[in-house]
Amino acid sequence: MPAAGALSFNGPSLARPVVASVSAGKPASPAIALLRERIARIERIHAPGAADRSLPLGIEAIDQALPTGGIRLGALHEAASAGPDTEHAAAATLFIAGILARLEGPVLWVLRQADLFAPGLAAAGLQPNRVIFAEAGKDILPVMEEGLRHPGLAAVVAEHTGRLSLVASRRLQLAAEQSGILAILIRRSPSFDDPALNEPTAAATRWRIAALPSPPALAHAPDTPGLGRARWQVDLTRCRGGEPGSWMVEACDATGRLGLVPDVSNRSVRAA
Repeated sequence: MPAAGALSFNGPSLARPVVASVSAGKPASPAIALLRERIARIERIHAPGAADRSLPLGIEAIDQALPTGGIRLGALHEAASAGPDTEHAAAATLFIAGILARLEGPVLWVLRQADLFAPGLAAAGLQPNRVIFAEAGKDILPVMEEGLRHPGLAAVVAEHTGRLSLVASRRLQLAAEQSGILAILIRRSPSFDDPALNEPTAAATRWRIAALPSPPALAHAPDTPGLGRARWQVDLTRCRGGEPGSWMVEACDATGRLGLVPDVSNRSVRAA
């Protein structure tokens, strides 16, 4: 697998804030201390300018469902393929590659093993000379967290198989918040209905990408599918502060941009 370089590690608005008053000379009770901590977290998430630090997907219906009008930077996001592709995550990987293609700066891509096809990323607009591939074995999450502490990166992507604990995801979310780096976990599983993919995490959004049959590319051969631009069903299954939804789109082009499917461009299916 071609790689641009290697990375080594030493180890793994609110419009008006709520203020809790405490009588002078008396220490804050545990309840007040907990309230202050929660308020501080909310203020960090909804700080002025947070909405500006996002990347629109370029499909109006999808961007309107997201609270910041796009993929929020400085946050953790999850993506997984659907159906038989859940194990290899090809569609989810290309979906993420298209997002990263429209960011500037280097990307750290953390792998369990060297099975990523770099030319496929380039086809979605993410050139290999921008990507630092790190083969981390079982230390995927520690390496990802360490990468999120380096502000020179545009994004950190990691491929994760198995359960993701709430504590581990919160560590990644906090690291992304502190550095302002986009953090994306590509979830892989041998089973498309793996319950671990639906367990609660601290991710701001959670996506499922399913490959659909390609349309005929030739007008005189309408019964010959598979020659046109690839299509995906993009499901936003969880969105903090937004609404879940489901859309049919054309897969990322060479610039990383999604396309509208002409016959369904004005329709979207809201997820239950």
